[in-house]
Amino acid sequence: MAGQLTLADAQRVLDAALAKAVEIEQPMNVAVVDDGGHLLAFSRQDGAILASIDIAIRKARTAALLRMSTADLGEAAAPGAPLYGIEVTNGGLVIFGGGLPLAKPRGAVIGAIGVSAGSVEQDTTVAEAGAAALRKR
Repeated sequence: MAGQLTLADAQRVLDAALAKAVEIEQPMNVAVVDDGGHLLAFSRQDGAILASIDIAIRKARTAALLRMSTADLGEAAAPGAPLYGIEVTNGGLVIFGGGLPLAKPRGAVIGAIGVSAGSVEQDTTVAEAGAAALRKR
């Protein structure tokens, strides 16, 4: 299915992200959602912070619904920026790194990944590894 994130796609993204988390030795919560923000795949590694489960899912949902990374949204939502305050809408959006939209090569956004339990930099690194797995196909 060319324009849709399949379960197989979501699993490939999830597996690549989890492998990166193991590589950097930081247990993570990883969520993959479709283009409407609905959960397709999720995993919590042993030792990952329990409070970060919801954050990972919200990061993925935010990136899918707004078709942008949560880090970019954070810049647009800073005081004085055009989207200031947006994080309190839509059931709580996330405005710090770790959420990335997913697209196949040269394609539209078909879903998103959200990662949480490490530093923002670690979350982003793991999310990028997951997103890269989708682009390889």
